[in-house]
Amino acid sequence: MSPSSESGASRPPVTAEDLHHVVRLAVAALREAPPEAWDGNAGSLEWDCWETVEHLADDLFAYAVQLGPAAPPLDADVPFVWHSGRPGGPANAVHADRTAGPAGLLQVLEACGALLVAMVRTTPAEARAHHVFGVSDPEGFAAMGIVETLVHTHDLAQGLGLTWQPPAALCARTLARLFPDAPSDTAPWPTLLWATGRAPLAGHPLRTSWRWDGTPRP
Repeated sequence: MSPSSESGASRPPVTAEDLHHVVRLAVAALREAPPEAWDGNAGSLEWDCWETVEHLADDLFAYAVQLGPAAPPLDADVPFVWHSGRPGGPANAVHADRTAGPAGLLQVLEACGALLVAMVRTTPAEARAHHVFGVSDPEGFAAMGIVETLVHTHDLAQGLGLTWQPPAALCARTLARLFPDAPSDTAPWPTLLWATGRAPLAGHPLRTSWRWDGTPRP
């Protein structure tokens, strides 16, 4: 999005309700997956679909707890222990009990999303907390949670044989918040996939590296 057209008061905010909505959409979509599909890879990722949901849940959990302390750390993560279940798997603090099956896995995802929604709703807007891409605010963490949910559900949909088409307006608000230099003359969802290195965009080659800008906006 053009910084001049989507900055300041003219930029629609990303809200806890946006995050709540997208997590619910993602969980509903993933419930349609056949039980036998969860061991396959999630799109182009090196993780299987089960691991990818655990990773997504862990992202949402990690953003929630980062906002949790009375004085959130500005230079490091809250020191939970993250570990991988196998060599090459995602390093998470959150792991789902496999005996609970896909329904239990999606409960874990929904619960972690609810934690971040609650923290964004209740944390003062002036609060700041550490992220590896830069110190951010509650709105920024909500937008990060939305991006993680949107693009990892895209990865999962590829691996699980599902259709995933998130709302354009939600994608546009998230792009404006975290990718202010992304093209403004292309459809929001394909643009977000391009911005996160998942697909080429007309006139823009596939990105081989990327990062968002979580810096608090004026």
